[in-house]
Amino acid sequence: MGRWPEAVQIKEVGPRDGLQNETTRVATADKTHWINMLSESGLKEIEYSSFVHPKWVPALSDAHDVGKAIHRNPNIRYSALVPNIKGLELALETGIDGAAVFMSASETHNRKNINKSIDQTFPVFQEVVQDAKQAGKHVTGYVSTVFDCPYEGRITPEQVVRLSDQLFEFGVDDVSLGDTIGTAVPSQVENLLDVMLARYPQKNIIMHFHDTRGMAIANIMTSLEYGITRLDSSIGGLGGCPYAPGAAGNVATNDVLYLLHGLGIDTGVNEHKLREAALYIQNKLGKTLPSKTLASAVSPR
Repeated sequence: MGRWPEAVQIKEVGPRDGLQNETTRVATADKTHWINMLSESGLKEIEYSSFVHPKWVPALSDAHDVGKAIHRNPNIRYSALVPNIKGLELALETGIDGAAVFMSASETHNRKNINKSIDQTFPVFQEVVQDAKQAGKHVTGYVSTVFDCPYEGRITPEQVVRLSDQLFEFGVDDVSLGDTIGTAVPSQVENLLDVMLARYPQKNIIMHFHDTRGMAIANIMTSLEYGITRLDSSIGGLGGCPYAPGAAGNVATNDVLYLLHGLGIDTGVNEHKLREAALYIQNKLGKTLPSKTLASAVSPR
C-alpha cells in the first residue's frame, strides 16, 4: 500500500513524436480523424504536431492544417512542439493550449538536432517561453538524451540539471526528461531522479522513455517508485528520433496503460478506445506497431 501513485497522467505524443520519423506519409484528413479518435479516449493532453520547418520534418508539414481541423475537447490540452518565435506564432494561430521547446543535454546531439550549440539555444528559447507564457499557454521544456547520447556516450545528472535550471528560470511549467535512444536502465533513472527531485517537485517532472533495449517499462516502474505521476508515451509504440541513429519508438501508450491499470493506478484513459486508435494508424501506415499489448489483443488465441 502506498508504493504507487494513485493516479498518473499520460501525454500522448504519437501524432508528433510518433509520426515525425515515419517515411509513410499520413494524409491530413486521416491524421485529423486519428487525433479526434484519441480525443475520445480520456487522455488529458495530446501533442498533435510540430511547427518546425517542413524541410526538417516533412511528415509534419501539415501542422497548421491539422491544428485548425481537429475537434477540440475542452478537457484536453492540445500542445505542439515549437522551435522558435516563428513556430510559436504559427502554433498560436491554430489555437494551441500548450507549447513545448526542445533541446539536448548532449552538446553534439543538440547541434545535430537544432543546428545550434546549447548556449546558442538558450536565448532563442527564452524568447519563445516568455512569449508563450504571455499568451497564457502552458510550456514544457523537453530535455533529450538525459541518460546516454549516441555521439558522446554517458550523460551526467549535472548536465541535465544545468539545462533544467535554465529552462525553469525562463518560466517553463515542467520539464520532460527524455531517454532519446532508449538505452537507460533503472539505476540510471534512480541516479537522475535523486538529483532532480532534490531540486524540483515531482509534479514538474515528466519522464519520456523510448524502448530500444526493452527497458522502458522497467524504467517507468522505477519512476513510479520515486512518485513521478506524469509520463509521455506514443500510441502503439510509434516513434524514433531522426537525429538518434538506431533509436526505437517511444514506449507504447497501450503497454503503459496495461501496466498502470494492472497496478491499480487511475489514468482516466479507456484502453479499448486507445486500441481502436492504434489499429487505425497501424492500418494507415501499413505496418505492425511494436506494442506488445496491441499485438496480443489482435492475435488469434
